[in-house]
Order: sequence, then C-alpha cells, then structure tokens
Amino acid sequence: MKIEQIYTGCLAQGAYYIESDGEAAVIDPLREVQPYIEKAERRGAKIKYVLETHFHADFVSGHQDLAEKTGAKIVYGPTGMKMGFDAIVAEDNQVFELGKAKIKVIHTPGHTMESVCYLLINEDGKEEALFTGDTLFIGDVGRPDLAQKVVKDLTQEKLAAHLYDSLRNKIMPLSDDLIVYPAHGAGSACGKNMSKETSDTLGNQKKTNYALQEMTKEEFIKEVLTGLTPPPAYFPQNVLMNIQGYDSIDEVLERGIRPLSPNEFEAAANETGAMILDTRDAQVFAKGFIPNSINIGIDGSFAVWVGAMIPDLKQEILVVAEEGREEEVITRLARVGYDFAIGYLQGGFKAWKENGHEVDSITSISVDELAKIKEGDPGIHILDVRKNSEFMSEHVIDAENAPLDYINDSMLKVKKDETYYVHCAGGYRSMIFNSILKARGYDNLIDVAGGFTAIKESGKLKVSDYVCPTTLL
Repeated sequence: MKIEQIYTGCLAQGAYYIESDGEAAVIDPLREVQPYIEKAERRGAKIKYVLETHFHADFVSGHQDLAEKTGAKIVYGPTGMKMGFDAIVAEDNQVFELGKAKIKVIHTPGHTMESVCYLLINEDGKEEALFTGDTLFIGDVGRPDLAQKVVKDLTQEKLAAHLYDSLRNKIMPLSDDLIVYPAHGAGSACGKNMSKETSDTLGNQKKTNYALQEMTKEEFIKEVLTGLTPPPAYFPQNVLMNIQGYDSIDEVLERGIRPLSPNEFEAAANETGAMILDTRDAQVFAKGFIPNSINIGIDGSFAVWVGAMIPDLKQEILVVAEEGREEEVITRLARVGYDFAIGYLQGGFKAWKENGHEVDSITSISVDELAKIKEGDPGIHILDVRKNSEFMSEHVIDAENAPLDYINDSMLKVKKDETYYVHCAGGYRSMIFNSILKARGYDNLIDVAGGFTAIKESGKLKVSDYVCPTTLL
C-alpha cells in the first residue's frame, strides 16, 4: 500500500494519493489534475475515488476535472447541497473499498457542516491513518466561521459547538498511533496558528494541541473564536465554484497562455480593462514596470495574496512574468479561481521596454539608508504593512501599522503629498502595497528592501520588545 502527501507550499495545502492493489484514491486534489493521473499511470493503477473532506474555501479543487478524465467517483460527506456534477454523498461510517484496503467516512461537522475525516484501514485490517481535512490540523483546528458565509442560519458559535463535539466524540476516541494527515499547514488562513509540521500521531496531538485539551464546550467556543479576523474575500466564491462546478483547467490554460506582443498587450489593456499583474521579484519590479501594473511575486504566497487583493474572480488579467514561467502563473491563478487570464507579455518586461513603451518605477532603499534618513529627520513616516498580530508582536518604534490584508482601509492612513517608508517582514508584501497605491496615484511611497527582518538584524532602528503572538491571522 502507498500513501503519499503532495504538499503545495504557496497554498500550504496537502493533497493525498493512496493506492492499494492497483486502485487509487486522491484526497483534496488541486485544480491541475494531470500529475495525479500520470502518477497512477506510472504505477499501473486506476484512480477509483476522488475524496473531498469538505467544500474548500481557499482553493478550487480538481475533483470535477479528475473525475471526468479518469471515471473516478467523487465522494463528499453528508450534505444537502445541490452540486453541479455527479457525486456520492456518503453517510457517516460508510466504508469504501480501495484494493485490499478500506476507507471509512467519519462525519466531523464544525469547520463546515459537511466536513469529514477519512480513516484508512490498511491491507492487514489495521487503522493506519486519518485524513482530517480542515477539522484537525497539527497544533490547531479549522476555523469555524467560514461556512456561515454560505449557509445563512449558521453562526460561528454554532459551528464551533459542532466542532467541539466532533473532536471529542469522533476523533479523540481513535487510536493514539494513527498518523494525522491534515489538509493544511502553517501559512493557511483556514486556521489561526497551525504548525509547520504536516503530519503527526494523534496521540501527540492529544497531548499538545490546545483544542484537544480538557475544557468545557463554552471554553472551547471562546478559545477557538478568539483572534479570528475576516477571511479573504475570495473564500465564499471558491466555495461556490467547488459546489457548482467550473470551467475545465484545459480551457482556462488555453485562454490564458496566449502570447501578446508589446503592442498587442497594450491594446488589450486599453480595450478590455484587464488588470496587469506583474509576477516578477519585488526588487526587480521596483526598477521598472508597466505603469499601473500590480506586483504579486510568483515566488511567495502568490495564490493567497492574489485572492486577498483581487476581489472579483471574473476580473480579466494580463500577465507579466519571467520568460518560461507564464503557464505556471496561469495555473496558480486558476488554483484559487481566477480563470480569466487573457494573455501574457511575450518576451516579458524586457520586450516592453525595448519596444519603447512607457515605464514606471518605485524607489527602494536599504535599511542603512533608512537609518540615516531617520537620524536626520526623526519624524519621518514609517509604514508597516504586516498583519496586526505581527506588528503587535514587534515593530519599529513610532511606525504605523497599515496591514496589506485590509488595504482599502490602510490606504486611508496615507496622504498623497507626504512621503512614507514602507516595509513588511521581508519585502514581498510591501511591494504589493506600494504597487497598488502607485496605480491609484500615490507617488511618494518608498520601499524598504529586506523589510523588518533586515531592520532588526541591522540594529540601527529602535524596535519594541518582543511579545509572542497568540495568532498569526
């Protein structure tokens, strides 16, 4: 028998491939399904089931495409939702045979009402692994406030109460030696502050996970809801795509992977109202970019920040990327439901510049330069665009917090006629912030390369005493 965790860092998401005696199941697949198909083909196996732990909010699952391309059956937990595709709505404790192994459905409402865990019973009849979706993470549990966006009569308090019961009545009675395989790890917005580890024994989680400790239901509800902030705006839209269905990934790629010359690219931008998304490194972007383009670097938490910064999934997008990475960008946009990329700049920004088109730039300075400026003028504006929890944990004295997560509110703190020195933790988010405000007519933002990490390491600016954050949301 084979169990493989397929982890995608930019989404902090774990999909799983399970195989026994020539039959395979894929749990919570990503949108691009060809790698799963090729894996099964290489091993001479047939994908029998696509097992979904719940209707995902933070990414678009590949269940529909994978089922259509392989003939596999889609399985969800108990739900009354009408889906836009054929699926098996499983009952609690229903067992599915996979080769010589078995997979048992354990209904665990709380994160969402249809949430399930899948208990793997190996070929020797032993309970071996528990695929917990967003019910149980390593060090955390799934936030219980997302499904209320989809089902009106649910509240986060009701969901948290369900989660308490699911954990105590369904999960904790299971064997300590079970391996827990969650759907997410550190960096996901589906939990408050989960571990960087992507698996653990259930026994160790019973000892170390705050949510599994002895407490009343009322205490649990208060604990699990404390520190929650509003989820990214694209979450409810992804849920609906996962329920109702979506365009094939093949159609999305065909639409997006369309090379455009600089003149064609400019014409498309002017005629369609498409957003220009520049996915190059932040410091490379700063030196030169197409006016009004937005920088969200592909080498970072790309999908998450696209989802947070672009409210409309149907927004047409024109892509500027490093040469050879255009398909990667289109694919990673599709992972979170942005299916309307309409082309990319052939030859990249270099071709644009060489063709004589207008370019713009953002000033970026080192921490040493910032320190000298502040020494000469202690009253300068330093803007910290990290999350509020990060800022409260540790920050430059006299800096102001303007979280990127809430950019429309944060930009109200910025005056167009004054200069601001903007930083995040390492330089990725500050350039997103600067590029968006630059496109909105704010011309006096200066980026601090290296961010707070470089500031602290330099020792040249005073920072507040460190306070351990209770949540990283």
